[in-house]
Formats: sequence, C-alpha cells, structure tokens
Amino acid sequence: MKAMILAAGRGERLRPMTDRLPKPLLPVAGRPLIEYTVESLVAAGVGEIVINLAWLGELIETALGDGRRFGAVIRYSHEGRIGLETAGGIVHALGLLGDEPFLVVNGDIVTDFPFQRLRDQPTDLAHLVLVPNPRHNKNGDFSISRGRVVAAAEHSLTFSGVGVYRPELFQSCQPGRHRLAPLLREAMVRGKVTGERYDGFWMDSGTKERLHELNEKMINLTETEHE
Repeated sequence: MKAMILAAGRGERLRPMTDRLPKPLLPVAGRPLIEYTVESLVAAGVGEIVINLAWLGELIETALGDGRRFGAVIRYSHEGRIGLETAGGIVHALGLLGDEPFLVVNGDIVTDFPFQRLRDQPTDLAHLVLVPNPRHNKNGDFSISRGRVVAAAEHSLTFSGVGVYRPELFQSCQPGRHRLAPLLREAMVRGKVTGERYDGFWMDSGTKERLHELNEKMINLTETEHE
C-alpha cells in the first residue's frame, strides 16, 4: 500500500510562523512535524509515500529529499502556489498513487496509531479512523454505526485525518479544487464508508496553542523514552 501525506496547506492560523516555513516543517520537540508521520509509516511497512506541495513546498522537498534516509521512497505532487484542497490534491496525485487503495494522513497531526492495521482496508470506498472529540471539536464530525461511518449523531467522534481510500471515490472529480467532506458524506449515504475508533495518542497542530501543547507532550514523551 502507498501513502499520501497532505502537506499543501497554507497554515493561516499559524501565521506568522508559516509565512516563511510551511506548517509540516514547524519544529515539534526539535524535529520537523512531518518527520514523525514519515517514520511511523515506514515502521508500519508503508515505504512508498507521496507528499503534495503548494505553499513553500520546495522547502519540504529539500528537507525530506527522496526519502532514502528514512528508508522510504518519497515522490512529490506539485500543486502550484495555492493548494487544491484535500480531494483536489488527491485527484492531482492519483497518477502517483496507482489503482489500489491508498492511505492518506494529514500532515499536521502526530499519532501513535498503528498504520499497519489499515493495510487490508477498505472493502468499500473509504475507511476512516475516528478519535474522541478534542476540546476544539466537541461536537465531532461523524459517528460509527455497525462498522459504518455515518453523519454525526449522539455519539459523535472526530475524523483523525487518517483514512484509506479507493481511487473510485474520486471518479466524479475533475481536476481542480475539491473538498473531501462532500465526497465522504455522499459515500456515507450509500453505506460505502467503514470506520474504526482509536483511543490512543492523537493530536493536531492547527493553532498556535495546539502546536505548543503538542510540542510539550512530545518533549515529555521523548524524555520518558530516554529514562
């Protein structure tokens, strides 16, 4: 299975830090944020990685190179100065991702989710990993009912930014800017999206406050590992 890391976002809520450094390269416990995901994928046996690039994307390509030092093969999908949104970026990269289901991970998260668990997913159009609602998303995004992901209900969860998709999910999309949520909701109505809940470590870095919190947690984890 191949993986795609979404790294084309502008990071508006993290300005002015992201005026000169793309969000995936912001330091967390002394390392670029995106390196945690690259290494987790490789550790799970997912060594072919596609990264989409837009704002300051050349800096990401320079930092990670061809992936050899991580034991990976990294290819890049260039979207221009302005990104194509999530689904648009995936459509733009389909030629690099191939015809089989592929894993997609948001470039602004850190998690200890065992990615190897997803290597046989999905049987339908998509399989999503959902997590307990963080403080900044108390109402959640979706719910799980009998193994299927449905619109948010009483027991809602937050979409982690980790999912496996079949290329067929995007067959209605023409090249250009497209959001992922409408495609997923349409597939949910048809019962074509499975999902699972993960209660382990997961954090995103979407704001300055959350980036600071993530940095502190990762520093503590690193110190604990070296004790």
